[in-house]
Amino acid sequence: MDEGVDPTAMCRSLVDKFSQSEQLRSVAHPEILVLFEDWLEELENEAVTMIKRQGAITPENLSRDLGVSESGAMFLVTKLKRDGKI
Repeated sequence: MDEGVDPTAMCRSLVDKFSQSEQLRSVAHPEILVLFEDWLEELENEAVTMIKRQGAITPENLSRDLGVSESGAMFLVTKLKRDGKI
């Protein structure tokens, strides 16, 4: 692969992140998970409203308006598209 992507390293990173996520889930209190899910749902609703109101919106503007990182905004947009909400 000439693109500079090491598929082995990428897969290892994904497995490590999945393992870390499962570890965090196993020690998190259910109340905290519910709060996180509520917060994520609220962010999604705000993002959908902004996107529908403004049409095309840049990840930079969305991240600024929502108070999240640019990668967080991109995650939200990807999730919303996948879920058919936008």
